[in-house]
Amino acid sequence: MSKITKLGWMALALAVVVVVADQAVKYWILQVLRLQEGQSVPLVGPIRLTGVWNPGVSFGFLQAQHELVRWLLAAFSVVVAVILAVWVRATERPLFAVAIGLVMGGAVGNVIDRIRIGAVADFIDASQLYFPWIFNLADSAISIGICLLLVDMLRQDGRNRATRTTQDAA
Repeated sequence: MSKITKLGWMALALAVVVVVADQAVKYWILQVLRLQEGQSVPLVGPIRLTGVWNPGVSFGFLQAQHELVRWLLAAFSVVVAVILAVWVRATERPLFAVAIGLVMGGAVGNVIDRIRIGAVADFIDASQLYFPWIFNLADSAISIGICLLLVDMLRQDGRNRATRTTQDAA
């Protein structure tokens, strides 16, 4: 087993921060604010808090109306998080580490809900900004992480091309 780099540890720590933040916000929404399904309260500007239970994956895709699907989605999320943890441990690229940390944390944050409750608590409602889905902090971390991962891959591809061009010219 190879050594975990400093950036690998950073990615794992970021994942833990995302999970803790996600679960703390969900606790506040569900236990302190007691936001009920369908209830909506203003937050700031066009953003509202609207309670939704999401039995599917991010943004309500692939609805899991049966227990088997619920557990398959939970298992898939855990497997993805483990694969990402193994993948990121040797990284030397900061953007890659941040991206993977966000995706891992988001995946674990949502799988905790899926295992504990049977569905994921969603509550951030930006529909007044013409964004049709209600989502949560974990979904945001996954989405931002995937965008950063794409940027990192494009940057890495550009570096590889530049290296090949330099080597071909020599």
